[in-house]
Amino acid sequence: MTVRPIAVVTGSRAEFGLLATLMGEIKRDTALRLQLIVTGSHLDPRFGNTVSEIKAAGFDIDASIPMDLSDDSPAGVAKAMTQGLLGMVKAFSSLQPDVVVVLGDRFEILAAAQAAMLTRRPIAHIHGGEATEGVMDDAIRHAVTKLAHLHFVAADAYRHRVIQMGEEPKRVFTVGALGLDPIASLDLPGRAELEKEIGFALGEGYLLVTYHPVTLADDPMRGARELLAAVDQFQQRRVLFTGVNADAGHLSVSRLISGYVAAHADRAVLRASLGSRLYLAAVKHAAAVVGNSSSGLIEAPCFSVPTVNVGDRQRGRLRGESVVDVPEERTAITAAIRRACDPQFRAGINPARSPYGAPGAARRIRDVLRAMPLDGILTKHFHDLRAAP
Repeated sequence: MTVRPIAVVTGSRAEFGLLATLMGEIKRDTALRLQLIVTGSHLDPRFGNTVSEIKAAGFDIDASIPMDLSDDSPAGVAKAMTQGLLGMVKAFSSLQPDVVVVLGDRFEILAAAQAAMLTRRPIAHIHGGEATEGVMDDAIRHAVTKLAHLHFVAADAYRHRVIQMGEEPKRVFTVGALGLDPIASLDLPGRAELEKEIGFALGEGYLLVTYHPVTLADDPMRGARELLAAVDQFQQRRVLFTGVNADAGHLSVSRLISGYVAAHADRAVLRASLGSRLYLAAVKHAAAVVGNSSSGLIEAPCFSVPTVNVGDRQRGRLRGESVVDVPEERTAITAAIRRACDPQFRAGINPARSPYGAPGAARRIRDVLRAMPLDGILTKHFHDLRAAP
């Protein structure tokens, strides 16, 4: 039997948390062989040295591709992407995967997709068709869609959008959101164990805050300042902050949040990376998830935990009834946190109404990767939606 090598690329902690279940499915399948390529913030100690989490999860790394993330200016990001592109070309040329799997919309993933195109490797893209209108990731996501040959989307609305972009319907699969799989499979710790793991007493009713730079904003610091001013109105609640993504502008946002935590050490704590298990536990036990992370739209509703979604970073994504959208303005954020923490609001959340389907996305993707004929897959035909004459 011919074994099909599948290369999975991961460049950030959040992405690995989503991909880990799929990687496990591939690793256990005798018809597939996992090839793991690690890059981006995984290899940078400032972002939690999350490569150690990958190894601790039992995955062997086939290629490590460092990217210099010390400069978050446009020129610095371009330099990092160039390093990633060159490293990926070398890795794909050596490993010769049958398919390269990438997820999402970050600049590391664009570099991987470009390298796969140049080395004539078929690309399978996960989480295409979505919209995040406040960040440059939106353009990256759609660019990767046009480079990709297989598409695994989280909802039928996203499948329609990918087809609208000219992709052939037979290559676009609605599988649900990968983020739901760990919720169904992981044994999540209780709050006491979570507190022990992070070394901080959170107590009941804490806020879980994650804020990433809004890369298309004129002032990427403004939203973070307004969010912290709102959080400061809840002195009775403790606050768990998670680290900032390695986006353009992350250095100034990270310094601002670190400074706030240092000044409020009695009630606030910052952890660069919690790992998937602890992060999901932190979501589960929180009074509310606050910030602009996609996990507030996808994972948090499955625990019936309210989300205060701040600003435009996630504008355009599907969301359920547990999400309260607010502008980056302290008064509005404060009011939204009060609403989210109201027991009556939480009691009305129905996790079954998630627009992202049910767990099992990893298994569905694995089945397609195993069975999909690859002969001629590099040739793409534009699917034209024009009405017949």
